[in-house]
Amino acid sequence: MKPMGSQALQFICLKEEQNSGQEEMYGKTYTQAELKEMEDISTRYKRCLDEGKTERECVEVAERLAEEAGYRSLCAYKAAGETLKEGDKVYASFMGKMILLFQIGKEPLENGMNILGAHIDSPRIDIKQNPLYETDEMAYLDTHYYGGIKKYQWLATPLSLHGVIVKKDGTKVRVNIGENENDPVFVITDLLVHLAGKQMSQKASEVVEGDNLDLLIGSRPLTEAEGLDKEEKEAVKAGVLRLLAETYGIGEEDFTSAELEIVPAGKARDCGIDRSMLYPMDRMTECVRLLLYLQCSIIRRSAVLHAASS
Repeated sequence: MKPMGSQALQFICLKEEQNSGQEEMYGKTYTQAELKEMEDISTRYKRCLDEGKTERECVEVAERLAEEAGYRSLCAYKAAGETLKEGDKVYASFMGKMILLFQIGKEPLENGMNILGAHIDSPRIDIKQNPLYETDEMAYLDTHYYGGIKKYQWLATPLSLHGVIVKKDGTKVRVNIGENENDPVFVITDLLVHLAGKQMSQKASEVVEGDNLDLLIGSRPLTEAEGLDKEEKEAVKAGVLRLLAETYGIGEEDFTSAELEIVPAGKARDCGIDRSMLYPMDRMTECVRLLLYLQCSIIRRSAVLHAASS
């Protein structure tokens, strides 16, 4: 994860002016009002990063921000029997993983429209459909990585688990573990430095193989007093399954209809002693485009923001 400067938003969000109270930055001059606007956008941007770590969460964030900006869902228009007209702002989402925000302009659609695209997926690690296993008295979730990740960056760092599980009865369970300060976090294990002589001499692409990115999820065995079957040989796995049943009401078979993603745990933070940067930079383009698109007022040509997995 690389830090992303708050000033990276300036080239889109701010206009150069010449008046009192100016400050020079990167060879350009900005007023105090413009700098405040930049900081306000940075604060909103960090909130987007915190609340939208998966595609589904990004869509939820976009829907909320759109409604706050005066957008209405297409379903609401259809239910009311209304026809779209100049100035209307409407959004539609599909399967909770894609969203389109339309703003109807002054000109008819026959004259064309402006289209702004943004992807709401990012490099991550996904949980497989039959993932839970025990080895060496440790319980893990089997994984496969998505996108072009630097695999070594995901080792021995706090991770969180996000997603949804659809149970056999059709009910949907939302999962978000590792973001609350009272939550546990997860890790992908790494070698101790005094055991990593060979590893330290390898190329970065070979430090860890994709098949070894499994998530450590537990190590406490279930006891017979807690209900462990005497014939059960995988007591740690049994303990994890018991916790899942008690906390979420799900069983091992429910993983087959789950969509779970591993992402870095924690909130976006200011970076640098002068707070001039942000960490991390995930979803820079879609968050910025969404925030700026929602600021548009009455426009000449109709426009649409299309946010989906790339």
